[in-house]
Amino acid sequence: MKFLARLSLVRLLLAGGGVILLAGMLVIGTWVQREIESGVISRAGTVTSLYVDSFVSPHLQSLAHNGQLGEADRAALGRLLSGTALGQHIVAFKIWTADGRVLYSTNPAILGRQFSVKPALASAFAGEVHSEISDLKEPENEFERQRWPRLLETYAPVRAASTGAILAVSEFYQTTDDLEQQVRAARLRSWLMVSTATLVIFLLLAALVKRASNTIVTQQDELHEKVSQLTTLLAQNEQLHERVRRAAARTTALNERFLHRISADLHDGPGQALALALMRMESLADMCSTCAASISKDRSVGDEFSTLHSALQFALDDLRAISGGLHLPEIEQLSLAETVRRAVRDYERKAGLTVALSIDDTPADAPLPVKITLFRLVQESLANGFRHAGGADQRVTLTRRDGQSVVVEIADGGLGFDPSSVAADGHLGLSGMRERVEILGGSFSVRSAQGKGTVVRAALPLVPLARDHE
Repeated sequence: MKFLARLSLVRLLLAGGGVILLAGMLVIGTWVQREIESGVISRAGTVTSLYVDSFVSPHLQSLAHNGQLGEADRAALGRLLSGTALGQHIVAFKIWTADGRVLYSTNPAILGRQFSVKPALASAFAGEVHSEISDLKEPENEFERQRWPRLLETYAPVRAASTGAILAVSEFYQTTDDLEQQVRAARLRSWLMVSTATLVIFLLLAALVKRASNTIVTQQDELHEKVSQLTTLLAQNEQLHERVRRAAARTTALNERFLHRISADLHDGPGQALALALMRMESLADMCSTCAASISKDRSVGDEFSTLHSALQFALDDLRAISGGLHLPEIEQLSLAETVRRAVRDYERKAGLTVALSIDDTPADAPLPVKITLFRLVQESLANGFRHAGGADQRVTLTRRDGQSVVVEIADGGLGFDPSSVAADGHLGLSGMRERVEILGGSFSVRSAQGKGTVVRAALPLVPLARDHE
């Protein structure tokens, strides 16, 4: 197909170029032919007019005195045109006055007659030599028309020898046999030259087109190779990107398991040890409450035991709170809607507040990393709203978008803040929430302003890229 397309392109260019060159050849050849014919006719007429003038002009000088041609001059012209080589070359001859009257003619029938002044005759009286192929249709050509179909007609001015003024105009006719032979030869040479030049140009054009076509094909092959390489690299990059996203999704689940393990370790290790220490501390405090010994002037041993008991109790409460925050409920079997409801209920139970919850049609199932991120996002956003906005007018909305993702919005009616100037704080902070969302290929944004509350918005994809998180 590539070869056929290339061949078609070359043929199209060559065909188009050939048509253009052929049209140009015809136009130029026709113009050159006409110019050559005009030049040959003009040259033949001019040369003959000079020759005629050298023989005829001496016999017409009497016109300068009385405007009439004498009998002696008429007889001399007759001998000149009948018994010499000039007479054999010229088949008809006339002498004209400026008003169109015939002073002399080889056809005696038109002597003294007056005809309309033609443009060619007028131009001759203006000093120009005019030659053309005549079809002999004019009234004064009745005699010539009977013998020849057309003749070379030439008008030449006759000048006075002393002043150079134009006395009359000589009109002579020549046969076109020699002229047509010259014109045919010149026409043949001109067409051969034009055809040869056109052929050379076409061959050069064909060579240029072929070379350009080869260059284009080479560049196309290189471009196709580069496109193929780029396509391969893009496919590899997409595969790597997919693997990174899957690894990130698995990391999300693994991090939650790690946090769950830390929570269990804190509860079963330091938490149990602190609880045991408190129990023993209570027993010792009871035994030493009546002890007379004192540590300082104002504090007894019993007072010190009470202080230690209170400090250990606070430490145990903080440890249990930290452990509870790290522990993620069992949400693997929950739907997206149930996951969000669970996060909202846990917050309402701890904060003692009510959150407006709105859930549109959402899919029943979703990848575990998506549900984990959704739970942590709602949990952290509500907690931040409680810490910084007092839990005022908190709202959670969960919607489905284009079947490929879900959008969650957590809003409050607090005082608001400038998101660009707030550093990350709390368990996750804004940067932590953003990282959790974007690592799954989602989008995260915070919209807030002073006195206008805060809206945390995240879009999470539903594509099952992380179902192999085990």
